[in-house]
Formats: sequence, structure tokens, C-alpha cells
Amino acid sequence: MDRRKSLKALALGSLSAGVLLDACKTDDKKPAEKADGAAAKQTIDRMPEELEVHNANLAKQFFTAHEMATITIMGDIIIPKDEVSGSASDAKVPEFIEYIVKDMPQHQLPMRGGLRWLDIHCLKTYEKAFKDLSDQQRIEVVDQIAYPKKAKPEMAAGVAFFNLMRDLVSTGFYTSEMGVKDIGYVGNRPNQWNGVPDDVLKQYNLAYTEKELKECISYDKA
Repeated sequence: MDRRKSLKALALGSLSAGVLLDACKTDDKKPAEKADGAAAKQTIDRMPEELEVHNANLAKQFFTAHEMATITIMGDIIIPKDEVSGSASDAKVPEFIEYIVKDMPQHQLPMRGGLRWLDIHCLKTYEKAFKDLSDQQRIEVVDQIAYPKKAKPEMAAGVAFFNLMRDLVSTGFYTSEMGVKDIGYVGNRPNQWNGVPDDVLKQYNLAYTEKELKECISYDKA
């Protein structure tokens, strides 16, 4: 199993149901473009008070540019681009996380604290912030915090941060159009029923009458 598939399995397996359900309460996964300093006109059917909160979230920025760069890199490590779909950043997951921490403020302190822990750890180890590390160094750091059962006790803060990042990245990606296509979800589709199978009818000594066969529509099973 390659790294993307293993990380994808980790992401789906550990995805917090609470995060998924709460995060999905907004239909818009990325901030609207702004014009003349104001949020773009919304076309989503929402209650006035919901729209007010939504626009207020779009109007302010929580993460710094440095933090957003770190989130983008970490997100693409968790869900990188492959032959099936794009990466987390291609699906606008960093923008989703920026929005969701404003919509769900309980994530603000753990995220900001975790990002600072990450940079402090990297500065002590490599004398560079996480975003400035080489690809190999970044993976070394992630491997230390991505697997709770294998992580050292002193990495507990990093493990907690990575768990939250993985939940948010997974939620953002797999509720996006790209993520839905990635897992092959097609939603409800019309079904064609061609009657009870012959072997089942024989099992119960039943059979369709000639009249039933003539009057009922027959679908091509192929």
C-alpha cells in the first residue's frame, strides 16, 4: 500500500463523526470571492441570521499567511495528489479549515497552539519552521505524530494536533466535489427491477402467469 492510500485509510478510519456532522452544516466549503472589500453576494438559501454569521466569517481572517502555508503543506501530506484526484489543497481544504475554525471556535486554540508546537519542535530539531523544511524532513516529523500508538510520550501535543488536522482535512476533502468523486459515491440512482429471479420462484413453487409476463415491462438485464 502506498503512502497516499495508507494516509487515506487513516483519515477515513479516524474521522470524527462530530467534526463531520458539524462541519457539513454549511453548504459552502470555501470563502466567496470579495469585491470592493465586501463579501460576494450569496445565492445560498439560508435564514437571515445564518447568512449574517456566514458573511461575518467570510469578512475576517483567522490564520496568518505563515499558518495557512503550514496548513496547506500538512493537508497535502495527509491527502496528496494521485492518479484518481487532486490533493487536499486542490480541493480547497485550507480555505475550508480557515472557515470552519471561525464557524466552530472551539478549534481555534487547539489549531493555533498545535501549529506553534509544530514550528517549535521543528526549530529545535532542524532550526527551521515546518514550512521551510525539506520534503524528507516534513515526513520525518509527520511520522512522529501520525501514529498515536507508536508516538513517544513527549510527542503527545503533536499527536493531538495531528489528529485534529487529519479530522479537518478529511472532512474538508471528502465533503468536497473532488472528494466525493474520489471515493466513487454516486448517490441515489434509479433502479430497474425485472421481477423475482427464476431460481427464487422455483424454490417456492411459484411462477408468473402469461398475462403477468405480457402486461409487465421487462428490462434488459445487461
